[in-house]
Amino acid sequence: MLITAVQLSVQSRRLFHVGARSAGEPGLTAPLETFRMRCRFPALFLGSVLLIVAIAHARAQESVNALLWRDPGKVGSRNLYYGPGGKQHQPHGTVRFIDEDYQGTSPKFRVRDEDDTKWTVKMGVEAKPETAAAHLLWAVGYFTDEDYFLPSLTIEGMPTHLKRGRNLLRPDGTVENVRLKRHLKPEKKIGIWHWKHNPFTGQQKFNGLRVMMAVMNNWDVKDENNAIYASDSDSSEEIYLVSDLGASFGATGYGWNQAKSKGNLNSYRHSKFISKVTPQFVDFGCPSRPALIRFFDIPLLIHRLRLRWIGKHIPRADAKWMGSLLARLSPDQIRDAFRSAGYSPQEVEGFSKIVEKRIAELNQL
Repeated sequence: MLITAVQLSVQSRRLFHVGARSAGEPGLTAPLETFRMRCRFPALFLGSVLLIVAIAHARAQESVNALLWRDPGKVGSRNLYYGPGGKQHQPHGTVRFIDEDYQGTSPKFRVRDEDDTKWTVKMGVEAKPETAAAHLLWAVGYFTDEDYFLPSLTIEGMPTHLKRGRNLLRPDGTVENVRLKRHLKPEKKIGIWHWKHNPFTGQQKFNGLRVMMAVMNNWDVKDENNAIYASDSDSSEEIYLVSDLGASFGATGYGWNQAKSKGNLNSYRHSKFISKVTPQFVDFGCPSRPALIRFFDIPLLIHRLRLRWIGKHIPRADAKWMGSLLARLSPDQIRDAFRSAGYSPQEVEGFSKIVEKRIAELNQL
């Protein structure tokens, strides 16, 4: 038994040290080295390819001019009733149904007008606040969609049954209180951008956009509501914008009732604008945590809580800069933004007074 144990020990040592033999000795060294070399070359090749692709992508990004904001010039001369598209781009004539759009929470569908212009029609509670918000945001230099509000729209070829928004459709193909977003032919959507990671982080124009979300109480600031557009004819520019502003002018967070969370004057009036001011920074009340009833949806709650930073820790200088731009708007211009969205005279006055008050608060920082 003792001899057997010694023999086993010797054999184990030989197997353990087999890789240390010289090339002239028989063993596993040569096949093992060959195997290692065969594995090394594909890995080296793959690493080189990835490096080349990364360098090419970085160079391509450097050649693209990313745009979020452009100096609005004479803010007081901007027409907030028609917005960025102006009077000449507003929809006119008859429109014909193309198909449904299932993105987002609001019922939408696409149509084409007599000029062969394509539009996305949004129904429901977001139609009014989104139109007003787009016009106000554009007034201070940010890129927005060309949005128009129509109190009534009749669509030719409208199907009798829609998957969403059936209750908003009349038998004759007419819908009321809709927002129309114009599709610009040279432009196409190439992706979305992220609040956490984008080319503008830390810049005054980016912080100004965060301030505007708080001014308008646009609490639905998830990344999916942002868009990047590029022109088919000019690939050197990419336009970054917030493409869904429908959750504006209501509560500061996701409420239990959509009608009170979006475009609701009473909710907007009673919401908190500035929550904290320090010598260097300012915190805003929007976006806030969801309503208590939403706490039972844990994934949604976590997602919404992670968005609150967008309204927090904004440099006071940047907030005041945005206030100075907004202060160039006349009372009539601010009211035109809400008139363009189909609000009643009482609502126009109510919303405008709150916006004016918030502009004054920014300028007092």
